[in-house]
Amino acid sequence: MRQATTTTRGHLLSTRNRLGRRLVQLYVGLALYGASSALLVVSGLGLEPWNVLHQGLAELTGLTIGVVSIIVGAAVLLLWIPLRQRPGLGTVSNVFMVGLAMDGTLALVPDAHGLAVRIPLLLAGIVLNGAATGLYISANFGPGPRDGLMTGLHRRTGGSIRLIRTAIEVAVVATGFALGGTVGIGTLLYALAIGPLAQLFLRVFAAPSASGGSTVVATGSPERAILPR
Repeated sequence: MRQATTTTRGHLLSTRNRLGRRLVQLYVGLALYGASSALLVVSGLGLEPWNVLHQGLAELTGLTIGVVSIIVGAAVLLLWIPLRQRPGLGTVSNVFMVGLAMDGTLALVPDAHGLAVRIPLLLAGIVLNGAATGLYISANFGPGPRDGLMTGLHRRTGGSIRLIRTAIEVAVVATGFALGGTVGIGTLLYALAIGPLAQLFLRVFAAPSASGGSTVVATGSPERAILPR
C-alpha cells in the first residue's frame, strides 16, 4: 500500500512537472514570436504574411501593429464558431500575447538605419521566429487562431491545407500591401526558411504529451502541426 501511494505521488509530481514545462514553453514561445515579428518590422525588409495585413491596418487606423494583431486574432477566432473548431489555452493566449510582445519589443528596439543593421535584424527575426514556433507548438496547447481557421476550412470544404493556406495568405498579403504593409525580400526569405526552421525547433523543444482529457489542452502530435499564425 505504501509503495502504491509513493508511486501515485511520484506520478502526480511528474505530471505537474510536465505541465509546468509545457506552460513555460507556451508563454516563452508566444513572447518570442511577438519579439521576432517586431524585429522583422524594424528591419523594414518585409514581414510574414499576416503581419503585412496587420501593418497595413495599423497604417489605416492609427493603432499599433500589436493592437491590430490582437483585434484580428480575436475576429478570426470568432470565425471558429461556425467551423466548430475547439480552441485551446494556447489559442486564446496567442491572441493576446503575440501582439503585446510585439508592441513591447518595438518600444524598446530603436529604428534601424542601413543594411548593415537591417539585414542582421531580419535574419535574427526569422531564426528567432522558428525557435518560437517550435516552443509554442510543441507545448501542444492548441493551434493559433489563424491556423485553426485554415484547418477548420479544410475539414468543412475538403480542400487541401496547402491550397487553403496559400489562398488565405495570398489574400492577406495582397490586402495588407494595398493598405501600406511592407512586402520585400524578407517576406520571401521568411516563406522559404520558416518551414525547415520550425521543423528543427519542434524536435529540439518537443515536450511530453499531456495525459488525460483537459479542456484547455489540444491533443495531437506537434510534429503534424502547422505554423501558429
